Amino acid sequence: MDDKKETSLKKPVRKIVPRRYDNRKQSNKSPISINKAKDKINIDNNPVKIMFLGGLGEFGRNMFVAQYKDECLIFDMGLRFPEENMPGVDFIIPSIEYFANNKNLKILGVFISHAHLDHIGAVPYLMSKLNYPPIYTGLLTKEIILKRQSEFPNMKKLDIRVIDAEKNNHIEFKNFLISVFHVNHTVPDSVGFLIQTKQGNVMFTGDYKIDFNPVMDKPADLTRIVKLASMGVDLLISDSTGIEKEGHSISEQEIFQNLEVIFMRSKGRIILATFASLISRLQQAIMLAEKFNRKVIINGYSMKTNLAIANKLKYIKVSSKTIIDAKEINKYKPEELLILTTGAQGEDNAGLMRIINKENVNIRIQSGDTVVFSSSVIPGNEMAVQCLKDSLTKQGANIYHYKMLDIHASGHAQKEDMKLMLNLVRPKHVMPFHGFYYMQKLFNDLAQDVLGLRKEDCILASNGQVVELVKNKILLTSKFIPANYVMVDGLGVGDVGEIVLRDRQALSKDGMFIINIIIDRKSKDVKVLEIISRGFVFMKDSNMLIKETKEKVNKIILKTIKKTVNDNVNESYIRNILRDEIGLFLFQKTERRPMIIPIVLEI
Repeated sequence: MDDKKETSLKKPVRKIVPRRYDNRKQSNKSPISINKAKDKINIDNNPVKIMFLGGLGEFGRNMFVAQYKDECLIFDMGLRFPEENMPGVDFIIPSIEYFANNKNLKILGVFISHAHLDHIGAVPYLMSKLNYPPIYTGLLTKEIILKRQSEFPNMKKLDIRVIDAEKNNHIEFKNFLISVFHVNHTVPDSVGFLIQTKQGNVMFTGDYKIDFNPVMDKPADLTRIVKLASMGVDLLISDSTGIEKEGHSISEQEIFQNLEVIFMRSKGRIILATFASLISRLQQAIMLAEKFNRKVIINGYSMKTNLAIANKLKYIKVSSKTIIDAKEINKYKPEELLILTTGAQGEDNAGLMRIINKENVNIRIQSGDTVVFSSSVIPGNEMAVQCLKDSLTKQGANIYHYKMLDIHASGHAQKEDMKLMLNLVRPKHVMPFHGFYYMQKLFNDLAQDVLGLRKEDCILASNGQVVELVKNKILLTSKFIPANYVMVDGLGVGDVGEIVLRDRQALSKDGMFIINIIIDRKSKDVKVLEIISRGFVFMKDSNMLIKETKEKVNKIILKTIKKTVNDNVNESYIRNILRDEIGLFLFQKTERRPMIIPIVLEI
């Protein structure tokens, strides 16, 4: 960030905390309150609106808006991966239809909590449509956003302003004051935010866990969280992902010790598969490789990219002699090698799957390899990961995973961490995000038990639902803004809607049936040129069905033509009749419903 921008972030802040807090003398590193006289003038009945465009009742697509009058802030801008019933879809991003419908809205800034795709993945697709507002985030997150943005050469340069939680940064606007605090997650530079407004204060934890012994990171800044919370928190928006897990989150130091046991036991190569963004885990593996005199091969584009950025910014430590190119693999004995790779979720094109399928030119699974899955299984990927384990075992590899040994810790707070956060912040209201509806409900139950909050103080909102903050009170309204899925398929953004998706689902389920027909306008002769089946029946084994279908087509068209007036053949009408009647005919014969595509040529 240039000197001019950095100076602008450090100037003395305006005092805009709600009137119930004292005007205490504090250092300019902490938010301070409006004096009571001025506060009485400024307070009005215009609510601060909190609206999630994604991230509620789901994992991913995280993005919410804080709006006061015609000014708003955006927090996170993520994607989510498609469900099984979304064939061809690469991923899903939030809808920004609300901004398109309200041209008067001014976006003051986009605040990004950390560098995971479910929080930054939509940036390349949405920023141009939002007229490139400034982005406020940590240094590592900035570099990862810029690296991904370089894959979109037609985009303008992003205005990214670095915020440093260690320096107690706060960003001032006319109607908002944003303070930053450091939290632990699986990637450095993860932060949460306190949003101070004239109507009350909102604290957003981001994705977090509490780790008193992190690796290459500092513990969450609980002191600062308490200091900010002492200003009063009217609404705590908190991560609810780990609510079903009892106890405290496993420390990264414990993970490190268990990985060390595997390094001591393994006589051959070690292949460690994890997420490309799990910087702390990659650092642990590299430290152990250097301790046990192993060279490290990085396999996977995203992992190479993230490690290069983290190394440049000194978020990890690695000797220049430790990392080698995959082409040098045969120069070393098996016990001298560690391979770090993506693909722990069984993704088709990820690094580990390419190794297993022998698509990687340099790396093959060998008997005696130790494969470490240092990640939990994402819901929905269970079968893919099991197939991965089976393939590795057949090729002679030994496997370790998180159910055998604590070699992975979630980046999300477990129940005892959540209790600690609730007690530190003591909010008047809570609102969980980042989890299914069931998890959000469990979090609200916990908040009621820990803080004695009433049920109505614990907000269970849906994506698009408007939550209002007025004079330190929270109201869950019945108003909604658009928060529908926007699907990305290749270069297409939003052009795959429900109709296209439904067609894809039909094609993937029962295939398609194409009927090519020629109609002679004068003689009224009908000729079925060709019938093509794809994904429905195998043509060579279905001669009788094809013959009966041709006869049925002829009868339908001749019957239809006889009803025409003035010799005008209505091709559209014929196509519709064929879709309906041939569809019914094929269902009666096969109990399947292929997509019927009639092609009618009139001569």
